[in-house]
Amino acid sequence: MNDVQAQLALIKRGCDELLTEPELLEKLKRGKPLRIKAGFDPTAPDLHLGHTVLINKLRQFQDLGHEVLFLIGDFTGMIGDPTGKSATRPPLTREQVIDNARTYEQQIFKILDPTKTQVLFNSSWMQQMNAAELVQLAAKHTVARMLERDDFHKRYSSGQAIAIHEFLYPLIQGYDSVAMRADVELGGTDQKFNLLVGRELQKHHGQEPQVVLTMPILEGLDGVSKMSKSLNNYIGVNDTPDDMFGKVMSISDDLMWRYFELLSFKSSNQIAILKHSVGAGANPRDIKFELAREIVGRFHGGLSAADMALRNFIARHREHQIPTDIPEIKLVAKDGKLPITNLLKEAQLVESTSKAMQLIKQGGVYLDGNRVTDTKLMIHAGSAGVFQVGKRRFAKVIVQTDTA
Repeated sequence: MNDVQAQLALIKRGCDELLTEPELLEKLKRGKPLRIKAGFDPTAPDLHLGHTVLINKLRQFQDLGHEVLFLIGDFTGMIGDPTGKSATRPPLTREQVIDNARTYEQQIFKILDPTKTQVLFNSSWMQQMNAAELVQLAAKHTVARMLERDDFHKRYSSGQAIAIHEFLYPLIQGYDSVAMRADVELGGTDQKFNLLVGRELQKHHGQEPQVVLTMPILEGLDGVSKMSKSLNNYIGVNDTPDDMFGKVMSISDDLMWRYFELLSFKSSNQIAILKHSVGAGANPRDIKFELAREIVGRFHGGLSAADMALRNFIARHREHQIPTDIPEIKLVAKDGKLPITNLLKEAQLVESTSKAMQLIKQGGVYLDGNRVTDTKLMIHAGSAGVFQVGKRRFAKVIVQTDTA
């Protein structure tokens, strides 16, 4: 895409802030591939769709012909990102960082083109920095400026501890931009301070300052809170096709457009046409099918998996049929029988027996398509059945006699 204005329109799609647009336009007009940086601390082994908002934007830059630098902050990960934290964050061990980094690489290439992506680790330059150079880096910023950060300011004002090493985090993240000679850096809205530090440090080192592009934080399935595993309102990159499809279909019709904007690779014009069709009377559910198919296809090898998930979804929700690819689990009944609450827990359909009891009372548990109403139901050894919890959790359970 050679048209600078067309490039700019795609780059700005869904973004929260662009600092600054005139600088980016000037860089684009030169007609040379830009170095696009985004950094991720490997603090958790699994990504969810909230994390992919940035990665999707990186893919758009790739499609425009620019060079993507995916930075895994293995060095900064051992410090711990203080962003949004009300207390000092415990650092990860080197082993934890490496293990998590491996899973990042496996997951990001479900979106990014590996032939157009440089994966970098900031330990490769930070471990070469000696103590004197680190002191020189620290001299580039003042304590007063650090305390302008909202989270640091709140902690300082309330008398909560701030460890000295936490001040190093934004400095090192900023220095990464110097080492990588980044033209543009992407980050969430909560990373704005750190991204701006990168601009300042590049100026100190005689480099043209990077353009900062912040992306919004994606709401979870509830449409209110930030997508988070701890809030259980997330769609995991490694979720099964059926779970992923079902979760996308569970979002509200209004939230669907937010997901289209931040997660879909459809053009703005294509999305506008879909919106118009809903306004003209199309069923929003059918439009949501398109979103769910695109997302499942992206993470599970193409539209064949997505179409299977669609068929399974329709079978469950329209025809009340049981999907064909459910897991088979063998459990042991030590006394010849197994309470259904224990069975559901051991089959990992629920978190606890008390949760199983609660769901049975609410009418959310089925055995071979029939609602279970007896919380004291015993499942006898030698029997088998398909157990369903809620709309998406299925397991074929075979109960065996304890032969020990």
